[in-house]
Amino acid sequence: MVAPVNPKKIRFIKLGEGGKWETSCIGDGTVRLGYQSPHHAASLRGDWDVVREFWLDVRNGNKGAATRDVNQIRDFYELGADDVWITFHNKYLYWCRADGAVRELADGSRSRLAIGGWQNTDVKGNELRIDRLDGRVSKVRGYQGTICAVELPEYVVRKINGDVQTDVAAADGALKDLRNHAAVLIQGLGWKDFELLVELVFSRAGWQRFSVVGATEKDTDLDLVAPLSGRRAFVQVKSSTDRAEVRDYISRWQSHDHEEFYMVYHTTSENFDDLQDNARGLYLMGPNELAERVVLAGLMQWLIDKRS
Repeated sequence: MVAPVNPKKIRFIKLGEGGKWETSCIGDGTVRLGYQSPHHAASLRGDWDVVREFWLDVRNGNKGAATRDVNQIRDFYELGADDVWITFHNKYLYWCRADGAVRELADGSRSRLAIGGWQNTDVKGNELRIDRLDGRVSKVRGYQGTICAVELPEYVVRKINGDVQTDVAAADGALKDLRNHAAVLIQGLGWKDFELLVELVFSRAGWQRFSVVGATEKDTDLDLVAPLSGRRAFVQVKSSTDRAEVRDYISRWQSHDHEEFYMVYHTTSENFDDLQDNARGLYLMGPNELAERVVLAGLMQWLIDKRS
């Protein structure tokens, strides 16, 4: 594990025009700036008036452009070893801290060593994928300059430190509560509505009914097919069940050619975890497991209406 970060500043840096230095910088653990000028020594001294005059001349007297140039160069030279640099490469956010020594390279660009190298995981080892970042952070990839501050710096720090985001934690807690409420509502369904709910869950997942093998007031056997793959599934819907019955149905399934077997039950007083672990293609779904799929399938309102 890497030590958590606590930076005063976070900066995005584009590693070369069009990201041309991304692979090399990430590979050799460096942070590189492409603002070539003859004033490396003045920058090290913090003589920014000299640097500003140079870029003002380069920008043909455009004070705004020259100020933006100098601010970016100054960040590169002055950010401390505890501050954080981020960039994006191959679908990941990379981050590092840089040592204080700024070196001038042969081509006039500047370089700092990334302390411990660039990382595309948080301090706990979880991948920092771009598609799992807040869009207000990842949009900085479109920045036309070289170095800039980022939106939501506190969010970035929590992300790098592997801390759960406060809004995500709140939403996750609400989702868990919703699933718990769904499980309670499911256990209060009449048999026919329970059977219909199971069919709706499977149909929302893309399964199609091939046939109904049997139907009583206590159970229903469904023969389902996945249209694209042709995969077949046998579904046993039970009002209640026990260990001996589950083992019996598993044995029956194993004697047939269905790739998957789902036993969906309403109520039980026993635990089937060891049975679930011992058979590939076997899925035992009680009210809690079914509740999760009800929420995913968007059937919560249907369930509420049925119990109202």
